[in-house]
Order: sequence, then structure tokens, then C-alpha cells
Amino acid sequence: MQLLGVLDRNNALPVVSIEAALQVPAVWSIVNFLPRTLAALPLHTFESGENGERVDDRSAQLLSFAPNEEETSFGWRCYHWHQVFTGGRGCNWIERVGGRPVAIWPMDPALTQVVRRDGRKIYRFDGREYPARDVIDTPFMLKRDRLGSYSPIVKCNKAISLAVAMGDFAGSFFNGGGVPPLALEGPLPSGADAFKRAQADIQRAIDTAKKAGLPFFGMPPGHKLNPIGFEPGKSQMVEARLFQVQELARVWQMPPVFVGDLSKGTFSNTEQQDLQLVKHLIGQWAKAFEDELTLKLYGWRNPRRRVKHNLDGLQRGAFKDRIEALARAILTGQMMPDEARALENRPPDPNGEGGRLYVQQATVPLGTMPGPGHNGGSPLDEEEEEEGADGNADTED
Repeated sequence: MQLLGVLDRNNALPVVSIEAALQVPAVWSIVNFLPRTLAALPLHTFESGENGERVDDRSAQLLSFAPNEEETSFGWRCYHWHQVFTGGRGCNWIERVGGRPVAIWPMDPALTQVVRRDGRKIYRFDGREYPARDVIDTPFMLKRDRLGSYSPIVKCNKAISLAVAMGDFAGSFFNGGGVPPLALEGPLPSGADAFKRAQADIQRAIDTAKKAGLPFFGMPPGHKLNPIGFEPGKSQMVEARLFQVQELARVWQMPPVFVGDLSKGTFSNTEQQDLQLVKHLIGQWAKAFEDELTLKLYGWRNPRRRVKHNLDGLQRGAFKDRIEALARAILTGQMMPDEARALENRPPDPNGEGGRLYVQQATVPLGTMPGPGHNGGSPLDEEEEEEGADGNADTED
């Protein structure tokens, strides 16, 4: 491996930077898929409590529309999560006027220093110091001192470096026309100049055969070419590169199907990986961001409002499943039609009937009294119905 340039002088895989790691397709796919997915989730503010209503105060507008005058909420959150899943941390400074948030500004985590002074956490950035209460901080994983953070690319550098090395070897192999490194065997010409001329003649013969599409080329008498190193097929390069995709997916806990690995994907387990993505990855990071925003924007002493993502936004592409779920919620009295219409960004029922709960039986408003009896009055009891039935029978007789 050292001969092929995969290992360094100390027989170790070379350390790759974040920029070099982004050249690996699997890494590029993961660190773009996760931020865009999290940034696309609806982010709202609600009153505290189980039945808290949605509010649209100044802080809520910063989160859902634009954190500052220069960028949108989607762009801001994309940048934040890109820093988390590459460098291991995302930081933002909250600008306040009179104690009220008026803007949120991203900070470059690579240029931000986190220290502790008198037991308090301080963030140093761009020549200024910010207290922890004014900084939205989402680390990938905190270090033991609870100040520094781990980067997934740095901690799993060997797996990424191996993927880079295999990509470089494959590129050099196919750049040479699929011909592995060769060694000339036979009586070698004497002298350095004569050897260079023989080497040039053989290279010229190989290039001529390539251009002409010939399967062979001439060799000097008594000479032959022997391959050195491993051919991709014999070294199982295809299988190894596929395994590296799965290995890198483990770093960010991504289901393989979302990295483009469908080698073992079926209709059923692909759907299960979709559920796993929401339950065990997106949901966890969304919860971490929600708590951080609630703490820094609304305080830590029993905040009156809380920030929450709407994970139902991940179902926006499944129209049939979404509509069926809403219909079932309406027909079982769990949701009013106007609430379902609001989730689809539609106006309330113009007839005013959408603000009531319904049940599936006869699809009547919940709490409606039983219908009138035979005479248009109150419902008849069983004895009255029997007497009425007998009387009708006698009359007919």
C-alpha cells in the first residue's frame, strides 16, 4: 500500500482535511442531505403547556422567516447544520435590544474560542466576547471539559482517508487505460540513455495500440511485461468501495439508502430506513436544536414559550399517505377540518363548519342529539315503539 501511495512513510493513512473529505461522494452526500432536511422542517413557537397555541412574536419570526436582514431561515439553518456535521459545532450570536432578541448572526466555529471564566462559559469571536446566554451552540459531541467539541470528520479520519486513497488509485488506474503498473523483464539495454530509449519505444507501442484499438502490441525479442501491484478486480476494489460507503454512513448514523447504497435495499426495509431516519436521527437533532433555541431566546426559568419543529413536514412528498392520515384524524374526532386544512396551507371552511369535531359514524358533528321520533318529537322508548307497532297492525287488520 505504501508503494501505491496509500500509506505515508510511517505506514499510516494520511490525515485529510474537511475540504479533502468533502471530495468523497458519500461524505458530500451526508453533510448536504442532513442540513437541508433539518432546515426544511417547519420551525414554530408555541405557548408552554400541553395545549399551547402557536404564537408569532418577534423571536418566532426570526426562526421561521429570517434571522437577520441578510439571509433566510433556511439558509441560516443550512449553514448552522453544515458546521455541525463537518467541523463538529454550530454557533450563532443573538443580538438584543433592551433584552429582546432582534437578530441572530452566524459565527464561524473555526474562529470561535470557548473558555470558562469564573465558572461561566464565554465565547470569543471577532475580537469580542459573548456570554453563553447570548450564543446558540449546537455541538456534535462535547469533549470532557464541556468546552471543546469533536468533529465527525476528524475522529473518523482513517475511514475517510481510505476512501480518498481508493478513489485516487482507481482514478490513476483508469487514467492509464485500465493497465496496471508494469515491469519490463528481459535483457536490459546498457546505459541510462539506452534504457530510456527502450522505455520510450515500449510506451509508444502501447499508446499506438490504444489509439488503434488493437488488443496487442509488439515487444522486443526476449522481453515481456509483468504487472506489479493488484488489479482492481483481484483486490475487490468494487466491494471495498461499497463497504466504505456503509462505513461512512455509520459515522453520521445515516441509513445507507439515503447515501445511495441500494445494494441490500428492498421495498420493505427501505421504508423502515425512512422511519429510522426520522426517529433516531432527525428527531434527535431537532430536539437538541429546539431546547437550545428555547433556552437562549426565552430563558431557563420556566419559559412561557417553547420552540418546536413540525416533523410532519417530512411527509410533504407522500401526498396519499398525508391525506389519508388527515382524513383518519378528522373522522375519529382527533382533529377539526380547519386544523387539517391549515396543515396543508389552505384557508378555513368558508361555511364555518370546519371548526367542529366530527366522528366517523354518519359523519355528524360530535355531541349532536339523537334524531326525532316517528311523530317528529323526542325519540320514542321501546314500549312506545311496541305499542305504536301493535296499533298500526290493528288498524291495518
